[in-house]
Amino acid sequence: MSNIIKNRSEILFIYDIENGNPNGDALDNKPRIDELTNYNIVTDVRLKRTIRDYLQDFKGREIFIRKERDENNNLKTRDEIFQAYKELNEVINRCIDIRLFGGTFSIKNNNYALTGPVQFKFGRSLHKVDINYIKGTTVLPSASERQQGTFWETYLLPYSLICFYGIINENAAKETQLTEEDVELLLEAIYYGTNNLITRSKPSQQSRLLLQIVYKQNNFHIGDLDKKIKLNLKVEKDEYIRSYKDYELDLTELYDTLINNKDKIEKIRYIINPNLIYKPYIDELKNNINLEELRNLK
Repeated sequence: MSNIIKNRSEILFIYDIENGNPNGDALDNKPRIDELTNYNIVTDVRLKRTIRDYLQDFKGREIFIRKERDENNNLKTRDEIFQAYKELNEVINRCIDIRLFGGTFSIKNNNYALTGPVQFKFGRSLHKVDINYIKGTTVLPSASERQQGTFWETYLLPYSLICFYGIINENAAKETQLTEEDVELLLEAIYYGTNNLITRSKPSQQSRLLLQIVYKQNNFHIGDLDKKIKLNLKVEKDEYIRSYKDYELDLTELYDTLINNKDKIEKIRYIINPNLIYKPYIDELKNNINLEELRNLK
């Protein structure tokens, strides 16, 4: 395929949530917290699920990692879903999530492992977070407690500003046949899929910034771009942050790093939420690096 990606790129994605749980722990559904630093953690699996759901529900794309049931209403395994495809190439051609993230499966006693070109680190909040424990009752009782409504409890973060860092590897893209069109859909799914996660635990997620740094030098990327961002607080301490108005996002170190590597960068593609308070403005880069605003994602 002639439009398989040829350039390596890095992704920075920042979004926030108010009074919600961006990624509950499997045991008790509490928000994931680094107990040493009190920073919020969101797994790469959560972001990939957001991307898959958007591509399937809003763009009509076929995905491989999906919920599918057999005739006995049992969820099918990964290998059972694979049986519906004639060969590995059919899975690659039909399933955009395999082209993006790769996968492991077996069919007819053959094992397959595809390394995904798109890889994300765990997301982390850019600040320490507060956590609230809330209890309540429902109006309608359960079958065993007809004298009163049932009790419920939940853990919420009043606010968390979360940063994800990722790499798109042009070498692995040859194996999964990842195309430029796939990457466009990926970026759209990251930004707008996050906004469309309107569930009880994620009713107020908002994408704030998405950058794709596209390189022209082979087998090169800067790395650790997520560590070059900081917050300038407008409140007394991190845990008091309650909205995007309580801080300024400081991109100074990130911009300096990008400018120092400008000869290796082909372009920077971006979309920024108009409510985000940040410095320096993205135009500070335009005299050094080709900028492309992502206006046509949808």
